[in-house]
Amino acid sequence: MNVEVSLRPAREEDLTFLNSLSNDPAASGEHQWYGWHSPHTYRQRWAENGLLSDDGGLLIVDAGTARSGLVSWRRIQATRSSHYWNIGALLAPEARGKGYGSRAQRLLAEYLFAHTTVNRVEAGTEIGNVAEQRALEKAGFTREGVVRGAGFRDGRWHDGVLYSLVRSDLVSTTSP
Repeated sequence: MNVEVSLRPAREEDLTFLNSLSNDPAASGEHQWYGWHSPHTYRQRWAENGLLSDDGGLLIVDAGTARSGLVSWRRIQATRSSHYWNIGALLAPEARGKGYGSRAQRLLAEYLFAHTTVNRVEAGTEIGNVAEQRALEKAGFTREGVVRGAGFRDGRWHDGVLYSLVRSDLVSTTSP
């Protein structure tokens, strides 16, 4: 991958792109299509908080000068005194298979470790989404195991695979 991948906050002009990624079956892809939703979802969240909050957020993935997808995170309360982040990524069809997702997820994990006190960042995917499993492993995440019946999509329940990256992993891995 010779293209520089970077993350940035969403801008108002990104809202149509974000809606098309998640509200178009062809753009979402086989493992990310969960049915149509309100076309106003991103605009409403944009008006509320610019798609960034203390409990999660969304950043745009740029590959070179091209807007290529999104990464997001949400807070998961682990105990009364601790939480971790669960992250996800969605790339535009033309950006898939080029290593951008691995780089973007690694950049997001590094960002979250640098700017919050969490010790764990996790990501999950369907067991059939082998490309995303490879992307997470390339980004330095460790496969923890299978989560049975974890997600409902396309009329049935699917098993998932859970991955994590803990703060101490950053010193022992290199960025993809």
